[in-house]
Amino acid sequence: MPFRPRPTVTRLARCEVVTVAGDLLALLEQLEDVSARAAAMGRPALEVERTVQHLLDAVSAVERALDCIGEGEQSAPG
Repeated sequence: MPFRPRPTVTRLARCEVVTVAGDLLALLEQLEDVSARAAAMGRPALEVERTVQHLLDAVSAVERALDCIGEGEQSAPG
C-alpha cells in the first residue's frame, strides 16, 4: 500500500538480526542432531571421528556467529 508508513531502516535491521539469529539457532540444532547421528554410523572409526570433528567445528563456527550478532553495536532507536 503506497500510503502506509514504512518501517524505519533501524527497525528493519533489528528484524533482520532477529531473523538471522533464529536461522542460526535452527542450524545449530540441525548440526548437533547430525553430529549425534554421524557418531552412531556403522563406518570405520577414523571416518566417523573425522566426520564428527568437522561437524563439531561447524557447530563452533555457528556459535561464534551467534556471539558476533549478540555483541554487535546496538542501533540508536529510530
